[in-house]
Amino acid sequence: MSATAAVQPPVVEDTTIDHTDDIAAIEQIVANVQAGYNTNDAELMTADFTANAAAGNAVGVVMVGKPTLLSAAAQGLAGFLKDEYVRYDVTDITFLRPDIAVAHKAARATTADGELIDTDPAMVALYVLVKEDGRWWVAARHNTLFPKTE
Repeated sequence: MSATAAVQPPVVEDTTIDHTDDIAAIEQIVANVQAGYNTNDAELMTADFTANAAAGNAVGVVMVGKPTLLSAAAQGLAGFLKDEYVRYDVTDITFLRPDIAVAHKAARATTADGELIDTDPAMVALYVLVKEDGRWWVAARHNTLFPKTE
């Protein structure tokens, strides 16, 4: 086949099983990250990451390994994020295989009481999740800031 031949790309999505419980588990992982952020609990914020997880932060720095992610979260939550609060909304989840999922979340700043400050998302995040021994884990996450529109 020549390199210029039109190839129909595959649709990669698992529809072989009911993912209702998987969706709830992934939404709980995002809720754990939110709760960890809002309570300055780095352990909770990183509890669902694999030992070799990679995460890109909002300024493009990629960190690898749970100890590195935990350290960065602890430093941020004790420093510049200490009095910041967020709401995370899972916007979509696609199961590529029964044990591999991609999810997106939208992030908005809130007050300490949970009142929205941002009407539009300030950031989106992409999660790559894997299911090992019946439990979902974050293998990778990347955050991207939304530019402010005036």
